[in-house]
Amino acid sequence: MKFKDIYNLAIELGMEADPRGREGAEKVLAAARKNYEKLDDKEKAFFDIDSLTNPYADSRILNGDEEDEVAKMIVGIDIEPAELLLTEALNQRGAGIDLVMSHHPEGRALAALDEVMWLQPGAWANAGVLRNVAEDLLEGRAKEVEISVGGGNYNRTVDAAAALGLKMLCLHTPCDNLVNRYLTELMAAKAPEDLSQVIDLLLEIPEYATAAKRNNAPLIVAGSPSRSAGKIFVDMTGGTGGPKEYYRLLVEAGISTVICMHAGKETIAEAKDCHLNVIIAGHMASDSLGINLFLDEVEARGVEVVPISGLIRVKRK
Repeated sequence: MKFKDIYNLAIELGMEADPRGREGAEKVLAAARKNYEKLDDKEKAFFDIDSLTNPYADSRILNGDEEDEVAKMIVGIDIEPAELLLTEALNQRGAGIDLVMSHHPEGRALAALDEVMWLQPGAWANAGVLRNVAEDLLEGRAKEVEISVGGGNYNRTVDAAAALGLKMLCLHTPCDNLVNRYLTELMAAKAPEDLSQVIDLLLEIPEYATAAKRNNAPLIVAGSPSRSAGKIFVDMTGGTGGPKEYYRLLVEAGISTVICMHAGKETIAEAKDCHLNVIIAGHMASDSLGINLFLDEVEARGVEVVPISGLIRVKRK
């Protein structure tokens, strides 16, 4: 496959699995095009052209010619200079790796992480939360993330890839959308009655089973195994964690249980205070599941995959 075709495939799959519906992702693109048309030439020089065809600001081609052919790619949940040096060492041994893929964003994709957080109010709205309230609630949290990321050395890894001459991309929200849809459909189909049954369902998935064997099993952090699961909301996408206060909105909308990748101390306390069940499925396992659903499509098109950096590779095709 060409480099650009791998990238475009991820965006297409991500849009199809978007929790807002594909039409929600298309609205983001339409808004970007409208904003672009209003700009003068000076302003257009600073506009992210990729946003006209890709609604996920945290997923970008970071280095290399997009027309290049790719026969073998190395994939990790986090790619930093150490993983790039590992790739270089493997290539010196004849590995023939053409492309490095990170799940978590780097470079300009990391610097724009706050932009993709606006997916979250759309997902909450589909769960019954009033969208205007959700958007108002997210605003402060998104600004917090923007300031935090902007103060870091966000381009360090991309600079290393350029120095080593390695093609690199990151695919974050598209893969997170895939795991979000997979688990949402699973829970809807199986309709677990209590939290113990939710845990059992997760442990039937190879990525979570492998993580459990590594002492990182899915964990009930609010609620108890015998607590009724009720209506389940899967919270696996939207860039990074939202504001803790949105848990109350979910309860008001009739949600009983949230399944997420990770949750902080304050968020867990908020959940307990409003009697919401929360299950942390596991970060690396959840990321791996989403990535694997994408990589199966890539391998089906003839590209070999080398997993590293926390990726639990499971093939379903």
